[in-house]
Amino acid sequence: MLKTYIMTFFISMVPIVELRGGVPFGTLRGLPWHWCLIVCMIGNMLPVPLIFFFARKVLEWGADKPVIGGFFSWCLKKGEHGGEKLKAKADKGLYLALMLFVGIPLPGTGAWTGTLAASFLDLDFKKSVKAVMLGVLLAGLIMTVVSLLAKAGITSVL
Repeated sequence: MLKTYIMTFFISMVPIVELRGGVPFGTLRGLPWHWCLIVCMIGNMLPVPLIFFFARKVLEWGADKPVIGGFFSWCLKKGEHGGEKLKAKADKGLYLALMLFVGIPLPGTGAWTGTLAASFLDLDFKKSVKAVMLGVLLAGLIMTVVSLLAKAGITSVL
């Protein structure tokens, strides 16, 4: 059981997959939904300060390197595009838009991209972390409900 908690935690830290993969994994492996959600939220939020303060600098540094340049350039474009899209749609409700951007569990809209976008927009760190955390909670709740429904469906079929 501890192994499942640890795997769920680390899955939630992985970019793109994040909590959207961690919650279904942990739920389908038998973790209680509330503990699974907490573990996934912690795993998903742990990299946020590092992303906010250092990811942009690392990506800019590596964008012209031979092996990693393509991926780093893609990440930079993704962050810039996410930031501009967020800014265009949000106007004065930028932090609410950031929360909703992170909270809608679609590929490329998680804590990593949201935090990178906040960094590109030079948003306030504390407000950004609060918005991202609320977004992660929203995405976690949505994914928990979907995972529990899927598990119930699978169980009823078997």
